[in-house]
Amino acid sequence: MKKITVVSPCFNEEENVEACYRAVRDLFDGPLAGYEREHIFADNASADATPAILRTIATADPCVKVVLNARNYGPFRSNFNALRYATGDAVVVFLAVDLQDPPEVIVDFVRHWEAGAEVVAGARVNRQESLLLRTCRAIFYRLVKVLSEIDIPVNVGEFQLIDRKVWSAVIQHNDHYPYIRGLIASVGFNRVIIPYTWKARKSGISKNNVLRLVDQALNGIFSFTNAPLRICTFLGFGLAAICILYSLFAVIYYLFDPSMAPRGITTLIVSLFFLSGVQLAFIGMLGEYVTSIHAQVRRGPMVVERETINLTAQKPQGSSAPILAEEPS
Repeated sequence: MKKITVVSPCFNEEENVEACYRAVRDLFDGPLAGYEREHIFADNASADATPAILRTIATADPCVKVVLNARNYGPFRSNFNALRYATGDAVVVFLAVDLQDPPEVIVDFVRHWEAGAEVVAGARVNRQESLLLRTCRAIFYRLVKVLSEIDIPVNVGEFQLIDRKVWSAVIQHNDHYPYIRGLIASVGFNRVIIPYTWKARKSGISKNNVLRLVDQALNGIFSFTNAPLRICTFLGFGLAAICILYSLFAVIYYLFDPSMAPRGITTLIVSLFFLSGVQLAFIGMLGEYVTSIHAQVRRGPMVVERETINLTAQKPQGSSAPILAEEPS
């Protein structure tokens, strides 16, 4: 019997975590009854009742595996760390416990996988959220696609099913801040995209605030392209050329009509602040790359785990094993 692994990161999701467990269990009791189930929850040091609920579920159901992090490492690190524990023939990389990504789509994922697709990606073609968020996400997805050196499909997130061979290639990456959808796209393989509607939350509020969303967006942009630095280089040369042309124009104009030549403090102030702003923007962009390189070369643990449940005999796969803060349960 083939095994399907489902990975669900969570943080302060006491209202949703049990509903997510039941939804996945019902799938494997129904349309996916011919497959073995493995459901891995990765808790990011929740301060509510989420860890207690997960312990109760895992105690009653050995198909449920739990990783409890020592602190909040963010959704990408937590998700990738849990992904390394997967043992399935196919792996659903990310199923949000708030069920905004509908679990029933997994049935279509499996059907396409059995037909030969090695990556089955869900595309959020419709979103039940505000117009402002939809617009910002659309801009981000298209910006990443245009700038990236690999083909990262528009509207595709981490809600994907990947074959075991794809999983093996993905987890070999030793990245301090893994942009998982980009890693999946970077390894290649045969891909099918399934459109679906990203649903509104039924309970609780999203733990992704504006700053975290911006951080994730910048990580997605800087992880797979050097285009921002190239743009800075071209803009720098362009601005330098414009300044030279302006200087030549001012000198020539002064020779023909000294009374009409540009002069005064206003021109100097505007030029100074404009060029200073451009320089600061370029330095900040360069700093993003330097910070990423600095974090990568330090090679600290991606995640420190407080506890694991139903994973006592299993070691995580990949090139960088997590650290346990205490003995696993």
